[in-house]
Amino acid sequence: MKVRITLVEEMLGTSCQNKEVHAEFIASKSADAAKSKEELEALPAEELLEKAITVFPRGEDGKPFLWDYQVKGFIKDAVGLLLEISDKETRVGKTKLSKFTHKRLVDNYVFVSPRKIGLSNPVGAICTRPLRADTMKGERVSLASSETVPSGTTFECEIKTLAPALEDMLRQCLDYGVNLGLGQWRGSGKGRFTWEEVK
Repeated sequence: MKVRITLVEEMLGTSCQNKEVHAEFIASKSADAAKSKEELEALPAEELLEKAITVFPRGEDGKPFLWDYQVKGFIKDAVGLLLEISDKETRVGKTKLSKFTHKRLVDNYVFVSPRKIGLSNPVGAICTRPLRADTMKGERVSLASSETVPSGTTFECEIKTLAPALEDMLRQCLDYGVNLGLGQWRGSGKGRFTWEEVK
């Protein structure tokens, strides 16, 4: 199904802007070297931003986009959460969809395209927020900064599944997007969205 997603809250970028950090700690963990190189090249020029910030990757035209796996990751997260409150059993073949199987089933039966999903609006502002952590030395607070795209931003993508039993669940996941958004700091409501099917 082809869908159009419209943000109702601003969405934060998730890519590490510092190319050295990205290469060492993120891209080096990937099994696909070509995709890692593509992601590294899509980071914006360093002179545009400070180093301690998360950003949106940019296309050749300089416009921000999402990677396909970011939408797929949202679906995977939403399926897991919806399974916790659902009393209906869903099966994919002989496998029951559960908190133990849903990640593998989404990875292998749900596909998002295109790889680069263009966003309709340019980057808007920078969102700086506190990050709190309870450590053995007590509570620690640091600041994190991220690029944002504003509410009203739209994008279109196609979501396919090889398992017809998952189609209803995919629609429920997209409906859940008004509560759980895309990108960083979803718990605060960032990245929440509505969706419609595009015929």
